[in-house]
Amino acid sequence: MSKTKKKLRGAEIFIRALADEGVEHIFGYPGGAVLHIYDELYKQTDVEHILVRHEQGACHAADGYARSTGKPGVVLVTSGPGITNCITGIATAYMDSIPLVVFSGQVPTHLIGNDAFQEADAIGITRPCVKHNFLVKDVRDLAATIKRAFFVATSGRPGPVVVDIPKDITADSCEYAYPDKVEMRSYKPVVKGHPGQIKRAAELILSAHRPMIYTGGGVILGEASKELTEFTQMLGYPITNTLMGLGAYPATDKQFVGMLGMHGTYEANMGMHHCDVLIAIGARFDDRVTGDLEKFCPESKIIHIDVDPSSISKNVPVDVPIVGDVKSVLNDLVAAIKASKNKPNAGALKTWWKQIDEWKKIDCLRYEKTDKVIKPQFVIEKLYELTRGDAFVSSDVGQHQMWAAQYYKFDKPRRWINSGGLGTMGFGLPAAMGAKLAHRDATVVCVTGEASLVMCLQELSTCLQYDLPVVIVNLNNRYMGMVRQWQEFFYDSRYSHSYMDALPDFVKLAEAYGHIGMHIEKATDVESALKEALAIKDRVVLMDFITDQTENVYPMIASGKGHNEMHLAPQRELA
Repeated sequence: MSKTKKKLRGAEIFIRALADEGVEHIFGYPGGAVLHIYDELYKQTDVEHILVRHEQGACHAADGYARSTGKPGVVLVTSGPGITNCITGIATAYMDSIPLVVFSGQVPTHLIGNDAFQEADAIGITRPCVKHNFLVKDVRDLAATIKRAFFVATSGRPGPVVVDIPKDITADSCEYAYPDKVEMRSYKPVVKGHPGQIKRAAELILSAHRPMIYTGGGVILGEASKELTEFTQMLGYPITNTLMGLGAYPATDKQFVGMLGMHGTYEANMGMHHCDVLIAIGARFDDRVTGDLEKFCPESKIIHIDVDPSSISKNVPVDVPIVGDVKSVLNDLVAAIKASKNKPNAGALKTWWKQIDEWKKIDCLRYEKTDKVIKPQFVIEKLYELTRGDAFVSSDVGQHQMWAAQYYKFDKPRRWINSGGLGTMGFGLPAAMGAKLAHRDATVVCVTGEASLVMCLQELSTCLQYDLPVVIVNLNNRYMGMVRQWQEFFYDSRYSHSYMDALPDFVKLAEAYGHIGMHIEKATDVESALKEALAIKDRVVLMDFITDQTENVYPMIASGKGHNEMHLAPQRELA
């Protein structure tokens, strides 16, 4: 324990603990219950506070910061509406296993339960969407609770942790000592995989005739991209990533067959359907990946590697479960394969790749090229080309998200920042803001749609105040695009409340916030406009691309269908 005899107020302890934990940035919004803390923030320079314009924006910005760095994002909000405004952001992080530590103010302890002004049961409200939460009842417990919060948020399967701090706790005093480490009897994440299971997995992998490697966001969260690449290239097997796993393996590598799932490639989904050994790494078999569970991988033996034992066999029964840290397990698995007398079946693998290459010839991502209207896919392709695939790309949720995932080739982890599990509209701009704060010299692009953009548009003000010049690519089709697509496919084109009428002039809106707005209507202007925007380094550029209203995302697996029952674009449908 670090030691000091001087007594500090709880608010001072809070700041000292953050600094000792290595926190550099905190996203927040002040209010009565946290004013003691904000007073201490004013007096120091160790922790930079970023004043957002809405508490939801604070959580999303901290989330983007965490996803792009691997460090925990930190949030500070007041009681009552401060913490309730965070719920969407907390749930977004929870669904995608993102490490956040959210500090909420609370009314003084003697008023808890009295329906005091701006009182809300932060512990009860957040319990379903956090990894853990704490209510601090004694100032002497504050420093240790903060240490435990960061430990829980960042270890094992990461996730958000809420620490609720009554106002009187921040005024009380005690001696300060910040723990060097944490011991929690009830919480000890498994790191090493079981040797016997690893050996079983190695032998099953080497016996495969039609193998498929399926990886998710857990590989990125576990910092295991290097190990995954070594494992995959050593075997020569095809690999697919989930939406959350993009960038874990280089998308430009010849073994990568594209994203899988509802809007995955034909070759990835057909490979999944017909494989005989499926190696699932850091993935949770969610419904957007599996399609109909009764039809999922009908001929396959399944190996599942995950740090969270509750994820294994939760949705899909597996044959060889391995609980452990992905990086550690992959290292052990590589060693076991190298030590085995068996080798991959070269003849069977050659035949399998020949079949995959036949599926690739379908060219499932091909779309109609035209100068008459801006195709959203074309914008993403040009963005990828001009940034050389090296940008940090955030997105909101909808068609634009899927096009970004399909057409921007991510070769590095932590470059793709999107709300996968919760599907949160309004996520993209504040998440890009958080990524830009962490990577000042990098190109950060928010790919969004007009329906999503307006949900957290107020954070343009934060971007101006803190000099966070992101590029916003707004694929504006004047619809809630994915809603419209589903209404076209499954509701006989009854477009009930999916048309976005009375949209603002995005150019004037950007200028009103002190930024630059661009309006692009012609396909021939797309490349030059992107070049101009990417060259501007000192202000946000909001690019309003007026795109084809009728364009749909293909391929698509409809609800209740299997991987082999994809809808392709009309011009690509199989005979």
